[in-house]
Amino acid sequence: MKSWVRKLVLLLAPLLVAACDQNGNFIQEAGLEKLNRGVSSEADVRNAMGQPDTVWEKENGERTLEYPKGPSGTRTWMFYIGPDGKLSDYKQVLTEENFAKIKVGMRKEEIRQMLGKPRTVVQFTRKNEEVWDWRYIQSDASQAFFNVHMDITSGLVTGTSVSQVYGH
Repeated sequence: MKSWVRKLVLLLAPLLVAACDQNGNFIQEAGLEKLNRGVSSEADVRNAMGQPDTVWEKENGERTLEYPKGPSGTRTWMFYIGPDGKLSDYKQVLTEENFAKIKVGMRKEEIRQMLGKPRTVVQFTRKNEEVWDWRYIQSDASQAFFNVHMDITSGLVTGTSVSQVYGH
């Protein structure tokens, strides 16, 4: 192997290892490799991921910690803490699969808890419409905006759309 190639490999090797967890799996977000479902506490999540943008609390003691990686980011992470204070699950919610769950008639609070903080909120008062959007990565690896259209008066979803990101 040529000496410059060897130097390059030695220089990049730590970066490649740092992008994998202890089992050699690719890490989707820094900090995730430190967390284990059913074992890690809420404090462990906060230590690994930082201060959440929003904390959603349920009457049964469950909590959801929201970590949007926007406004330019394409991920929003939700960490679900059980009544026992342990991490029950976590997921990246800006996915086409999750978007398909958005239905006409849903309340804006439901959308906010499902998808996290929108990138932008725009009102079109003449149409009595409010549109929230999130940047995400489509299944073909291109970036797009998922848009949720709502009636301003009722706060209910009237439809969804996708628009392409140009010039990224």
